[in-house]
Amino acid sequence: MYLPRTAVIGAGISGLTAGKMLNDYGVPYVCFESSDRVGGNWAFGNPNGHSSAYRSLHIDTSKHQLSFRDFPMPESYPDFPHHTQIKQYLDDYCAAFDLGSAVEFGNGVTHARRLPGGGWELDTQQGQSRRFDLLVVANGHHWDPRYPNFPGEFTGHTMHAHHYIDPRTPMDFRDQRILVVGLGNSAADIAVELSSKALGNRLTLSTRSSAWIVPKYIAGRPADKYYRTSPHVPLSWQRKIAQWGQPLTAGRPENYGLPTPNHNFFEAHPTQSVELPLRLGSGDVLPKPNITRFDGRTVHFEDGSSDDFDIIIYATGYNITFPFFDPDFISAPDNRIDLYKRMFLPGMDDLVFAGFAQSTPTLFPFVECQARLIGAYAVGHYRLPAESDMHRVIVSDQQRYTGHMLDRPRHTQQVDYFLYEHDMRTRELPAGAHRAASQGPPIWSHAGEQATTKEANR
Repeated sequence: MYLPRTAVIGAGISGLTAGKMLNDYGVPYVCFESSDRVGGNWAFGNPNGHSSAYRSLHIDTSKHQLSFRDFPMPESYPDFPHHTQIKQYLDDYCAAFDLGSAVEFGNGVTHARRLPGGGWELDTQQGQSRRFDLLVVANGHHWDPRYPNFPGEFTGHTMHAHHYIDPRTPMDFRDQRILVVGLGNSAADIAVELSSKALGNRLTLSTRSSAWIVPKYIAGRPADKYYRTSPHVPLSWQRKIAQWGQPLTAGRPENYGLPTPNHNFFEAHPTQSVELPLRLGSGDVLPKPNITRFDGRTVHFEDGSSDDFDIIIYATGYNITFPFFDPDFISAPDNRIDLYKRMFLPGMDDLVFAGFAQSTPTLFPFVECQARLIGAYAVGHYRLPAESDMHRVIVSDQQRYTGHMLDRPRHTQQVDYFLYEHDMRTRELPAGAHRAASQGPPIWSHAGEQATTKEANR
C-alpha cells in the first residue's frame, strides 16, 4: 500500500503527538517548525513569539489528567507542574520516541497551496517549495492575541496578556494603576501576581460575563481528579448536579465581590484559582464590570463608576489563525471553523487539523486521541464518511458540546475530553475501519512521491 508523504506544521504538543503516531505506523513525514525548539506554547520565550507562558505559570490541569497515556509524567512532578517542567516533559517525550529527527527547525511553512489533483505544495522559511500527499495542521491557537473594541481612546499603556512575562517584563509593573480585562485563568494569575502589596500597585479587574471560580484542590486532592463526565448519563443531568454542587465547594462569585455571572456554571469556562478569591476578599484586587468607554486615562464602567489607570492588560483570548493559508481559502472568522470531529474539512480529505479545540479538562490526552485517528487514516485503516454525513455530524457535535454555552469566540471549539475520547474509541474509529474495509482505503495523490523523485534526480 502507498503511504502518503505527510507534512506536519508545528512541533508543539499536537504536532509531536501526530508525528509520534505517524512514526508508529511507519508513515514518512516531515515536521516544519518555525522556531529552534519543540514545545510551542510551552516553550517559554519561544523565539517565534508563539508562547504565551509567563515566568510564574503553572499548568491548571493536574499531572494526573495531563499525562499522555503512553508516556506518564514523572512521579516526582508536583500536582500542578511549572511551565519549565512541562517543557522538559515534552523534550523527554520527543527524545523517547526520536521525534526530533523529523523536525526541520527554523523552517516554518509560509504558504500552503492545494494542488489541482490533490496533495499540497508548501513554501517554507528557507525558500524551499515541497510537495506532500497529506497535510496535518498543528500550528496552535493560543498565539494570535484577540483585543476587544471599546469606544473612545485610552492614552495610557496597553498590552495583551500574551506579552506579559513578570512584574519587570516587558515593562516595570511597580507603583502603577493597572486594569486587567478578562477573568480567565491567565487574567486571574496576572491579577494575583501584580496585586501583591510589595509591588505598590492598585489593581482592578474588569469582567464582561464574570466567571465561576473553581478550586484546584478539594479534600486535599487535585479537584480535577473528581471530574469525569459519563457518556451514559444525559449531559443536562450531569450539568445540573455540577451546578448544584459548585456553591458548596467554592461559593458564588458575588461572595468575593465579583459581578453576578450572566451564565450558569459550565455554560462558560470556569476559572481555576486558589489565590484570586483571597486577593479579592483582602481588597488587593478591585472587581469591576465591563468597560463602557475610554476618555484619556479614565475608564468608565457599566456600573456608572470610573477610574484612572496607567496600564491596561487585556487577557481576552486568542484568534484561531492560519497564516500559511490564503484567507479566502481557509480561515476561522470569530474562531469558527466547521471541522468533522474537530479534524476534517468536508470535501478536503488530504488535510487534517490537530489540536484545534478547547478540551475540558485536559488537552494532552485529547491531541493524543486525535493522533491515533491520524495514524490510522494515513495507513488506510480509517476512511471518512460521505460529505453529507460529515456536515450532519458537525452540526450535532457542535450542539452537543457548545449548545449550552455562551456564544463567544472562546467557546466555539469547546469539547468534553471524556465524551470525545469515548466517541472516537468506541464509535468513530471502528466505523471508519468498517468503511475502509468495505469501500477501500483513502486514495492519495502521490504528489509527495513525485516531488521526492524529482529531488532525487536533480
